[in-house]
Amino acid sequence: GFEPERRSSHPYLFIDFRTLHSKRLHRLLSCQRYLHSSRLLRGVPQQIPLHILDEDYTGQARCMLEKVGNWNFDIFLFDRLTNGNSLITLTFHLLNHYGLVELFQLDLVKLWRFLVMVQEDYHSGNPYHNAVHAADVTQAMHCYLQEPMLAKSLTSYDILLGLLAAATHDLDHPGVNQPFLIKTDHYLATLYRNTSVLENHHWKSAVGLLRETGLFSHLPPEDSLNVERDLGSLILATDISRQNEYLTRFRTHLDQNNLCLINASHRHFILQMALKCADICNPCRPWELSKQWSEKVTEEFFQQGDIEKKHKLEVSPLCDRETNTVGDIQIGFMAYVAEPLFAEWTRFSDTRLSQTMLGHMGLNKASWSSLQQEQTSIRTFFRHTRCHM
Repeated sequence: GFEPERRSSHPYLFIDFRTLHSKRLHRLLSCQRYLHSSRLLRGVPQQIPLHILDEDYTGQARCMLEKVGNWNFDIFLFDRLTNGNSLITLTFHLLNHYGLVELFQLDLVKLWRFLVMVQEDYHSGNPYHNAVHAADVTQAMHCYLQEPMLAKSLTSYDILLGLLAAATHDLDHPGVNQPFLIKTDHYLATLYRNTSVLENHHWKSAVGLLRETGLFSHLPPEDSLNVERDLGSLILATDISRQNEYLTRFRTHLDQNNLCLINASHRHFILQMALKCADICNPCRPWELSKQWSEKVTEEFFQQGDIEKKHKLEVSPLCDRETNTVGDIQIGFMAYVAEPLFAEWTRFSDTRLSQTMLGHMGLNKASWSSLQQEQTSIRTFFRHTRCHM
C-alpha cells in the first residue's frame, strides 16, 4: 500500500506533501469541476477549432492575452482576471498560439487536465514560489522565444519544451531552499543525495503528471522518454548554485563566437539560458511589477528564517528579517546574479527587449538604493532624537 506520509526526521518541520490517495481524489474532483465549467469540453467533439476555447475567458483576460508578448505584461492583474488560473490559461493559450496542440496532436482533455494538475501542485501558500511565478516565467519565456536569434532557429519541439519547462520548473516547491532541506534531513535531500534537490523534485513531479495524464502517450515511447529527459535538462539548469558553471560556458561560446543554432545541442543550451533568464527576470521588469516580486521573494526567505529561529537552527543567509532588508537583498542579487547573466544574454541577443531589461534593472537598482538611503536617514533621525530626549 501507499506510505501515508513522507516526513523529514524533524517531525515539526514536515512540509505538507499531501497524501497520494487524497491528492488523486482531489485532482479528479478539480478536473471534473474545470471540465464541466468549460463550455467547449462539455460533450463537444475533439474536432472543434481551438479558438472557441477563447469564449471561456473573460473579456478583459482575453484582451490581455492579445498583448502576451509585451514585456510589461502584468501577471498579477491577469491572475485576478482569470480567477487565480493564470498558469492554466496562459500556458494553454501559448501552446495553441504556437500551433503545438495541433502539431503534436495533443488531446485537449488530457492537456487541460495536465495544466490543472500542474497549477494545483504549486503551493498557493508560498509568497513567491507559486503558480503565479510559474505563469510569469512562462510569459517571459514566450518573450524570449520571439527574439530574432531564437525565432529563426528553434524548432516546434524546442518551443514545446521551453514552454513546458517554464510552466513546471518549480512544481511542488515547498517554500524553503535546498540548504534547509539538507540540514533538516528532509527525505528529498536524501533521495537526491543533496544535489539539485529541489530541481530534481520539480522535474520528477512534472514527469509524474505527464505520465498520469498520458499527455504524450500517443507518441512512440522513445519520443516521450526524450521529452522527459530534455525537460529535466532544462529544469536542472535553473539550480542557482550552478549559475557560474552555465555563465562561464555561455561567455566562452560568445567569446569564441561558435554558437551554431543549427546544432540541436547548442539550441538546447540556449533554451537552458533562456529559462535561467526567465526564472530570475524580476529585477528586469518595470518597477511596479519588480517591486512586488522583490517583496514576495524576501517574505518567503524571512518565513524560512522564522522557522529556523523557532527551532534553534542556524538562520540561512538572507533569511533573517532582523538583519536584512528587501533593498539590500535585491541590490546584492542584481549585482552578483542578475546583471552578469543579462549582460551575457544581451551579447547573445542585442535587441530592444534586452536593452529594455537592462534599462529597467538599472532604474530598479537605483530605486532600491534611494529607498535604502531614506530608511537609513529616518533611523538616524530617530536615534538622534532619542539621544536628546
